[in-house]
Amino acid sequence: MAEREARHGGGVPADPRGVLRKGRAFLDLFWDIAKPEQEVRLAATENLLRHLRDGGEDEELKYALRRLVEGLGATREAARPGFSLALAQVLQAFEEIPLCSVLEQIQEKHNLEKVKKKLVRNAAFGNFFGVMALFQSGRLIKDQKALLESIQLLQQLAHHQTHLRDLPSKTLVDILSEVPETVFEEVLFGILQADLTSAFKSPENLHLLLVGMQKFPGVLKPKKLKKLFGSPTIVNEENIPRLVELLESAAKSEKKDKKLPSVGLDLLQVSLKEGAFELFWSEAVENGLFKEKSGPVSYMCYRLLGSALPLLSVDQLQMVLKGRVMQHYGEHVVTTQLPDRFKFAPEMEAYVDKFLTSCDDPERQLAVMIGFSTLTNQGYPVVPSVWRVVRHLQPVALQKYIDWLKDMFLKPDLGCCLDFSTNRQKQNQENKNIAQHKIARLRKWIIHRLMSIVESPVKKEESLVMDISRFCFFHAFFETKKKTSQIPETNALMSEPLDEQAHSLAANYFFGLLQTLNTLTVLGDTAEAAALREKHIHGVTADGKLWIFHLVEYASELLSSEKYVKAVKPFTKEQRDAWERSLQSVKNLQKKKSKSDSAKLFAFQQLLLLMAIHLFKNPSETMDLLSDLLNCTERAFSKEPKKKKTENAEPEWVEVIVEILLSLLAQPSLLIRRISNSVFGRICPNLTKKGLQLILDVLDPYQDQDEESAVVVVEESEKEKKSAQDTDDDESEDSSDDGDTEEENDSEDEKNEEVDEDFRSQLINVLQAGNAVGEDESDEELDDEAMMALDKSISALFAEQQKRIQAKKDEKDRIRKEKILRRDFKIKVLDLIEVFLSKQPENPLVFDIIEPLLQVIEQCMSSDSDKQEIDFLQKTAHIFTNSLCRAKQYCKRVDVLQDDLHTFVERLVKKACKHTDSSVALYYFSASLYLLKVLKGNVSDKSPALPVPLSKKQTDTIPQACQLLSTGCLDVERVTLIYQQALTQFLSKRNSALTSSMFLDLFTRFPIMCKPLIDILVKSITAGARQHQQAQACLLLQKVLPLRELKLSTTKEEWEELIRESISQVTESLKVADKLRVKAEKEKVARSLELLNFLLKTVTQQKLHVELMELDKVLVALNQQESIGKSARLDSLYWNVMRWLNYTKPKKEKTANKPVQEAEPLKRKKKGFLPETKKRKNRKKAVRENGAAPVASEDGDSAAPEEQPLGIETPEQKDGHVPGSKKHRKRNRGVRENGVAVEGSGNGAVNGGDAVAENKKKKKRNRKRKGDVGNEAEQIPATKKAKGDVNQETQQKQGKAKKKRKEKKSAMLQE
Repeated sequence: MAEREARHGGGVPADPRGVLRKGRAFLDLFWDIAKPEQEVRLAATENLLRHLRDGGEDEELKYALRRLVEGLGATREAARPGFSLALAQVLQAFEEIPLCSVLEQIQEKHNLEKVKKKLVRNAAFGNFFGVMALFQSGRLIKDQKALLESIQLLQQLAHHQTHLRDLPSKTLVDILSEVPETVFEEVLFGILQADLTSAFKSPENLHLLLVGMQKFPGVLKPKKLKKLFGSPTIVNEENIPRLVELLESAAKSEKKDKKLPSVGLDLLQVSLKEGAFELFWSEAVENGLFKEKSGPVSYMCYRLLGSALPLLSVDQLQMVLKGRVMQHYGEHVVTTQLPDRFKFAPEMEAYVDKFLTSCDDPERQLAVMIGFSTLTNQGYPVVPSVWRVVRHLQPVALQKYIDWLKDMFLKPDLGCCLDFSTNRQKQNQENKNIAQHKIARLRKWIIHRLMSIVESPVKKEESLVMDISRFCFFHAFFETKKKTSQIPETNALMSEPLDEQAHSLAANYFFGLLQTLNTLTVLGDTAEAAALREKHIHGVTADGKLWIFHLVEYASELLSSEKYVKAVKPFTKEQRDAWERSLQSVKNLQKKKSKSDSAKLFAFQQLLLLMAIHLFKNPSETMDLLSDLLNCTERAFSKEPKKKKTENAEPEWVEVIVEILLSLLAQPSLLIRRISNSVFGRICPNLTKKGLQLILDVLDPYQDQDEESAVVVVEESEKEKKSAQDTDDDESEDSSDDGDTEEENDSEDEKNEEVDEDFRSQLINVLQAGNAVGEDESDEELDDEAMMALDKSISALFAEQQKRIQAKKDEKDRIRKEKILRRDFKIKVLDLIEVFLSKQPENPLVFDIIEPLLQVIEQCMSSDSDKQEIDFLQKTAHIFTNSLCRAKQYCKRVDVLQDDLHTFVERLVKKACKHTDSSVALYYFSASLYLLKVLKGNVSDKSPALPVPLSKKQTDTIPQACQLLSTGCLDVERVTLIYQQALTQFLSKRNSALTSSMFLDLFTRFPIMCKPLIDILVKSITAGARQHQQAQACLLLQKVLPLRELKLSTTKEEWEELIRESISQVTESLKVADKLRVKAEKEKVARSLELLNFLLKTVTQQKLHVELMELDKVLVALNQQESIGKSARLDSLYWNVMRWLNYTKPKKEKTANKPVQEAEPLKRKKKGFLPETKKRKNRKKAVRENGAAPVASEDGDSAAPEEQPLGIETPEQKDGHVPGSKKHRKRNRGVRENGVAVEGSGNGAVNGGDAVAENKKKKKRNRKRKGDVGNEAEQIPATKKAKGDVNQETQQKQGKAKKKRKEKKSAMLQE
């Protein structure tokens, strides 16, 4: 493409024979340079340079320059920069090439004056990319003449803005930034003086002037500027209006690019240099640009603000961040919350992030953070409370920022905030205390901002985190009465006290902070902290104590300082006693140093501290749980001997803990949920059967749910309370949003509303009482009073009915919400099951979990299909499959449970067989396989016996044989009977929930079960219920026979008998194979052939004595069915089997039907369409011109190609030695054109004189074939002809053709 464009653009390169004949490799480089892929262009440029450097000649270099110059104006956009870059590299590599000559060649090739109007765009781009190539070569600055001509060319190109836009001016600025000051003063200033003088006429010229002022301050001095345009400075009051116009024009030109115009940033820098930044910002930006409410202009101002941050001082930053630009930016952020609106906030965050990263001055960092934090919308800051830029703050700036946040929380100063309200907010303002509303919103943001600083990855110390935590806790639950140095939080009094809602909000945020502290990595650079981090311990300080413990100590200090502080909700005497008991219990537990009970001690400490600190939030609800926990703690660590269990005995301490954890999980707190899981993971080694049953009762789908109603109501009220306060921390992970389905359920209720018969009867009674309905039809109408009374009665009746309908809807809605909350509670309880299975996989209590999980799966499969139900089912199935059935660890002490486990296996398999759903049956079957693994993996007290004694040779060659075939505690006979019944049902029952994958899993995981069950598989090949079951039997047998363990468990005679019986069964199965019309029959035959392939391979390789005569006959007869050949799969499988019986697949012979069918259209060829060479007058001319007669063949006739049937070539024709071949025609094309016949060719004298006629003949024949394509169905005969008839017909046709040619030949000779 590029080569064609180059050729159309100019003449052919000089001396084409010298360059073009050297090979295509060199020329292909120019094609690759023009391709759109950048990697290909760069590789082609490197290869071109390498070729020219290594062995390139002068002619090749000249040709390369010419081609590259021509390609600069290529039509394709990707080709132009490719040729420009290649030209720049060539000029850089060969410095002996003069730049002026190249520039002249560019101007000559892409002459803007002589080029056609259609090609002006290409010529303009050719000149532009030519100058770019000269500049990128690095040599333009050194050559003053070429530099001067290039600048002049760019000035000329600047007039073609419709094509090049501002590219010439930008390139001119780039060149100017690289030029030395002396060159600018001596060479360029003269030709650029006109552009500099008209700087205020276009943004491009102003940009050029601003770059020159920054680059060459010694040349463009104030005196010279005054001579140029009358003022010594750029930014002054006189130039402000013109600068505003130019900036608006530049902003609109950069609208699509969404970036700051370069002239804006340069003007900002020049204003700083001239000391007029305040004038520029206030008059040009805020009072000038914002007069026109235009999107591109506003975004340019925002970008100016972000770009100015690194350039300004602290005072300038404070001035800018309190101006109109910031206010407009805040309004933009608030009003562009819709998803389809353009949002500038991410771009501004990138500006601030870049500034904080590069700035080392804490004061400037602090000024920017405070400036953006005080941009508020009715008191609430516009920037998010989790603004991530805080991670780049210096430690000093971070500490000062936190102090400022705390001061603003205590003494909100709305006067220092740049506050605004939207139009809608102004309209919706009612007679309320706006100042209090703003303060509440500001404090809400500040408390969340402090909490997010703890979560952020900024480098922080423990003292800083503790300071924030103490501050949040104090103002959530306490108030200051008097200042004291012992409690730093009392040193600053609040200007506006917190109300009850603010305290509640701070409390919610504090518990969210507790969740963050619970998962916080260890802070600090000490060796102890590093050691704890290596152990992946979270939620503790460097001294190993819990964060929550430090906060409880601080709370205890506050409670003991009643003189200085007071609690928002003072403790009662019982609550205070419980608090003291909790602290004392924690201290007692910390004194205990027992390695065996370390996890238990830590769990109790964590739970006690959590419940103690929850006294401040919900004292009435926490008291009962805390008292039970304290009693349980005393019993758990008491040294008294255990009493014998009686009916009225108190429950074990672990059961009490489980009940407490279940009660805690009913609360919608993520912190409580995670701590409950952590505590349960530490106490689960002590879990009893009753404790586990408490958990399983919650998951029981058939248990009455009345007992859970209290839990549900608590959770529902808590959720409503949290949603009203907009908390972020007390949300459950797995609770689903039910708002979307509420309206759907209401509409469904309305549609399915049945007619209330009682209401109908009441309505009839009312109408009858008012004489509106009667048995006799009368024309009398009711008077007005009667109608009014009747209307009142009807309206009252309908009002009561509406109330009843609404009450029913409310009841349904309450039941639906309770159901959702119960399911959410069950999802949380599943976490405890998962924790137990991961921490205690070897516990015998694992067996008690199997059936409850299966019941949950079975019940969920048949229940509603809403999202929460699906999540519950998926989580249960995940725990059952991965944490239970696929667990690598399992119980190793099942001697006592052997009989129970065998009974359990039988029960599971029977349920799998009775089930109608295969997906549920799979879980039951997988559970039985898990129990088999447990039984087989345990060592019985009795000496294990192998099912089959192995010979000494087998034991010596395979040392693992005993291990592979060991049974452990497994009762093989009993288990075999169980799975024999299941396998028999699967293969004999038409609709069975069992699948072949289940038994395949059984055989592969437990090969010891192969031998007892393989006889059923062999018999089912013919005795299966249907073809599908017979095919499955073949499939399973094919997978089982290759197992090494099966071969080890059988003797040689048994193995040979097994192979013989399998072959016999497959043979019988193939005997009854029908015409394979049904898909199941085809699948059965395919599986049988796959099995036969393995069986015959085994017989051949192991040289077994098996009779195969009958099988041979059956397979040969099977091949006679057409269905085998029609299916490619069956055909391949069939011949793979026959290969073992010494049969080879016959090759398909080419029949004569095809050429006859192709030659048949010649019979229906219309008469009267002879080629020109066949006509008498043209034959006469051809003979006289050639002067030779046609050469006769062996039988005296001229050998014409028509004697061969259409589409058939002889070997001589294929080799090109016979005139009918393409090679022969190509070889003698030049001779035929001279009118000389080729010796030895039969038709050369006839057709050699008129090659055009031969081509016409071919075209007509092709046209005829194309026309007959549509009638192809008519041309094909209905029945196939016999082979002899075809040959006879062909010979008759050939004889007729010879006779006609003889007659034509004799007539021609006579003439």
